[in-house]
Amino acid sequence: MSLWEQIQEAVGAIRSRVNLEPSVAVILGTGLGGFGGEIEGSKALAYAEIPHFPRSTVAGHKGQLVFGRVQGKPAVVMEGRFHVYEGYSAQEVTFPVRVMKALGAETLVVSNAAGGLNADFSAGDLMAITDHVNLMGVNPLIGPNDERLGERFPDMSSPYDPRLMEAALAIARREKIPLRQGVYAAVAGPNLETKAEYRFLRGIGADAVGMSTVPEVLAAVHAKMRVFAVSCITDLCIPETLKPASLEEILKVARKAEPRLTALISRLIEKI
Repeated sequence: MSLWEQIQEAVGAIRSRVNLEPSVAVILGTGLGGFGGEIEGSKALAYAEIPHFPRSTVAGHKGQLVFGRVQGKPAVVMEGRFHVYEGYSAQEVTFPVRVMKALGAETLVVSNAAGGLNADFSAGDLMAITDHVNLMGVNPLIGPNDERLGERFPDMSSPYDPRLMEAALAIARREKIPLRQGVYAAVAGPNLETKAEYRFLRGIGADAVGMSTVPEVLAAVHAKMRVFAVSCITDLCIPETLKPASLEEILKVARKAEPRLTALISRLIEKI
């Protein structure tokens, strides 16, 4: 079965149970699942109920697709995403993005937990992603291209929509939400990086590093979706002062930052 056919089968199964055409899609990252409380009239479908969907295996990821309205806008929210380090291919990781686009979503809002490489950052900061560096060694666009999904060579000169960025910065100022800006480096994981790797990442211009987001953004840009992405800086990865990190501490910091992230994303969706 082709990718296109798999997408249509998943869409058909969802539409048989959900009477809502979303205009906005949201992907929630590690420890950032509380956004679900912002969804009005929500209906959740477990990933296991959707044909061809992978399963979330990471702590802090509920593993369900939630439909409803956010600030009055019809939306679909992924509570839990997929990662290459779980053993999934880039195509499998981005399959939900393809499905959400086919359901009607034209805008993708992505969040993630990331390590901070910029010495000016602090744990708990939010960082709007201005650009990225793909060091994952994979790309969901490799292989035969189906023109129904997007063109063969999508332009990546501005993958993160400037107007969405401008709107988010204005909201952050108005709501007094500190919002950094920076470049996100994506690595495969699942191990955290060595001091030498952090020095390398900082040297090539990265402000934060994580193990997700870029495959989904590539698929979204391929599908002509507008994209806004934001990282929660859960720990500092400064080689000179590096301390061991734990998932428990990362989740703790992410949960503490969650109200600010929820407010930012909600207000942004209101403006879309």
